[in-house]
Amino acid sequence: MSAGVLKRALSTTVSVLLLAAGPLLAIEEPTGEKAFLSWGEKQAVAIARATRESGRVGGFFDTRITGTNRSYNYKLRATWLTPDVIRASARLAQLELGLTDEETLALVSEAEALGDTVILVEIDPREGSGVIPREWVAVLRPRSDDDERSGEEAPSARGRLRSDGRRMKALAGGYERDYAYDVFWLSFPLVDTAGEPLFPTAVDEAELVVRIAGKEGRVSWKIPSSLSR
Repeated sequence: MSAGVLKRALSTTVSVLLLAAGPLLAIEEPTGEKAFLSWGEKQAVAIARATRESGRVGGFFDTRITGTNRSYNYKLRATWLTPDVIRASARLAQLELGLTDEETLALVSEAEALGDTVILVEIDPREGSGVIPREWVAVLRPRSDDDERSGEEAPSARGRLRSDGRRMKALAGGYERDYAYDVFWLSFPLVDTAGEPLFPTAVDEAELVVRIAGKEGRVSWKIPSSLSR
């Protein structure tokens, strides 16, 4: 066999072997519950920021009448840490810290063990004392346009402050910390006091009601399919 023929034969053999090995060398993309591990940074940031809403506790024109022991009103921001937001935050932590897939999945599991659902609440007192009274409460419930409806008359779940949420990277949301705001993590059950689903199938919008020192504020969201009942 001539050198030219031998060379062509070897080239053909190598090509065939590479084609056969191609599927074995391909990188397998995460699917199903692990699909978020393939999200790019821009996609993860967009998802992590998608549920942040802003509001105000108290009226816009509220002013201090006497004393400075309380603030006029309070700026309010709330991020609903839905399953997608948790996964996006975990993915951002993975990209930033170089975590393995197993470590990133552990972040998600840790965050989801905190409660049925968690909301990150940020509060900034407007002038006055600049102090947030300890007695403030947050209630999650189906949204209503009726301003006269009280939380006691409607299906609702009261939030439980969770200081351990502060250390969980999957509960960080997609924004840098704004130190003008005090930050709180609250867990909520997804059933009411009677054990019924907080958001039945017919309900498509939720609202968070925050009450501080006799003042009230609300933010609302469309209920994500992952939390619908």
